[in-house]
Amino acid sequence: MGLFWPPHPYASTADRFAEIKNAGFDFVISGNYAGDGNIFQYQLGLARDAGLKMLISDDIQIRNMSRWFSISDTPSDFLSVTPAEAGALYVRARDAYGPYSSLAGFNFYDEPGAGWFATLAKALSISRELAPQLLPYINLFPSDDASYYRGFVDVVKPSLISFDRYPLLSEGREDANYFHNWAIVRDAALHGDIPSWVFIQTLAYNNHREPTAAELLWQVNISLAYGAKGIQYFTYWTPEAARGEGFGPALITVDGQRTSRYYAAKQINTTWLHQVGRELKPLVSETVEHANETPLPNGTVAFTPTNLVPSITGNPVVVGTFRSRDTTSTDRWLLIANRSHSTRARAVVGVNQQTVGSIGVFEPSRQKYLPQRVAPVPVSLAPGAATLIKLTAK
Repeated sequence: MGLFWPPHPYASTADRFAEIKNAGFDFVISGNYAGDGNIFQYQLGLARDAGLKMLISDDIQIRNMSRWFSISDTPSDFLSVTPAEAGALYVRARDAYGPYSSLAGFNFYDEPGAGWFATLAKALSISRELAPQLLPYINLFPSDDASYYRGFVDVVKPSLISFDRYPLLSEGREDANYFHNWAIVRDAALHGDIPSWVFIQTLAYNNHREPTAAELLWQVNISLAYGAKGIQYFTYWTPEAARGEGFGPALITVDGQRTSRYYAAKQINTTWLHQVGRELKPLVSETVEHANETPLPNGTVAFTPTNLVPSITGNPVVVGTFRSRDTTSTDRWLLIANRSHSTRARAVVGVNQQTVGSIGVFEPSRQKYLPQRVAPVPVSLAPGAATLIKLTAK
């Protein structure tokens, strides 16, 4: 679990970084006018002492090798550096921050176009050669073009695929293509056998509304159902008005006050997301389907009966089915997420008693599965909530 737009340099204190850790976050992506090597080193020290990891954005050496200049074997190419020069730039950044155990890696590019993929592929190759322990991070545009994400995976060969799409629009509307975007990102991640990460919306801005606590939880659980292995919050600290996008309060206001969404995120992170994440992280997303929803949103797939689960009845739910990486295992895990972020959902998961040997419902407070009778499983989900069910096959 991570966040973007942490406390600005003047607000970067031990107490502020402890506040981040106490809200259940694992890593910070730098930003909020931290663009100087001395500030990065100071924040890395704060992150280390708080037990956090940090991805550095906007380091000048990394920008020169991955954003401002292309990487070319032809020195005469306009606005380019050679691979050797790019490697020298990377070494400067690595050596400047490498002594800090909190350094997780570098943010190479936020929302690149496909035309930049070839240079990013070279940059990531250099990073892996010179510092294989550090993550070369890239976040992608929201898009309805599947070839954008497939191309990224095939050309850049990233360690993960991260994207941002903020579905909570003004006047109570949802982004009609949110699920479609998630579906094609999921497909690209499976194609490359890499994790998918996503940003969730924490604040109002142009044409987007302020999320409720249930809407924060809904974004998290829909993303988990679609196979997300990393959840990132946009933003943590509130960007100031001068940035011009109409940002409302995020988890922390411009002047450093906690909002209700700070406490909501803390509740989600510390009582649900960490716990369920440990269960889902090693598993492989097999299917994601929408049950009892008519009409289906763009890009979604309707529930289809399986050998283990012949039916799901009741209110609309999103069902992520997961399997073990051990392909000989026939056990399955179902993440059942409420399709609604405003009303409770009640559904019944039908179970084939001829093929299911045991059922466990995950209890996050105990980090264990509570055994259930092998029979249809009723679920009652608060707005935005989800439950995890394990079906052990006979």
